[in-house]
Order: sequence, then structure tokens, then C-alpha cells
Amino acid sequence: MSYSVKDYMEKEVPTIVDAVTVTEAAKAISEKGKGFLVVLRGGMPSGIVTEEDFVKKVMARELDPKTLSVGQIMSSPLITVGPDEDLLKASQLMKEHDVRRLPVVVEGIIYGVITAMDIATRCGTYVDKSVRDIIRWTAPLGL
Repeated sequence: MSYSVKDYMEKEVPTIVDAVTVTEAAKAISEKGKGFLVVLRGGMPSGIVTEEDFVKKVMARELDPKTLSVGQIMSSPLITVGPDEDLLKASQLMKEHDVRRLPVVVEGIIYGVITAMDIATRCGTYVDKSVRDIIRWTAPLGL
């Protein structure tokens, strides 16, 4: 039995439009307390901006956050996962793309977000369920 992303994802996703300044985005990240914002362009998810982006792409380069838009510093293209994908697939995507957050998207609509922290904090439950499934399926075989 697999365990779907939709069963473990966070349903509230902080978003921001791409034209907003980096200063305004930093305030939004601080208020929302998630450490990231999904960036919308034309109402569609097109990128993501994280606290790390502010440090590496703005502060370290001594750029003015009041004159830069979020669209200029966001990570794009957006790496996403479907709600019916298995947690293992989500973790593989995170590793492959070196990201810690995956918006859960279907046909341009954001349904949630799964993070490495979500997977890590629920790992015990996931392993416990997997072990119970293995026992349930092998017990009739007398293994």
C-alpha cells in the first residue's frame, strides 16, 4: 500500500504575485511563518521564493530589496508533485532537484504543499503503517 502526498500535505499555501517587491515579500514570509511563498504569475503558480533566496540572491549581492520584484529572484520553473503521488516519489523529487518544498499542483491549481519537514516528522507513522501492511499481507502466507 502506498501513502499519498494528499494525506500528509499542508493545505494552506502562502502565495504572492510576482510583481511584489522583495521587501514586501519578506514581510509576508515573516507574517506567515512558513519560510517560503509560492509565486503567482497571471494567477498561475510559476515559482517559489524562500528565506534563503533573500539571503543569497539579494543581501549577499547587496541589491536593493525595495526595487527588485519577487519574480526577479524566484526559483523557477516550479517543481511540483501531484496529490496522488507516493511520499517516496515526493522525497525523490526533493532530492533530485535539491528542494525542501513541493507545491501540490494539478492543472495549475495549488492544493497544498509537502515539505521535507512534513515527511520527516511523519516518517515514524509512515514506517509504522508500512510495517503493519507488510505483516498484514504476509501473515496469511505464514511468513
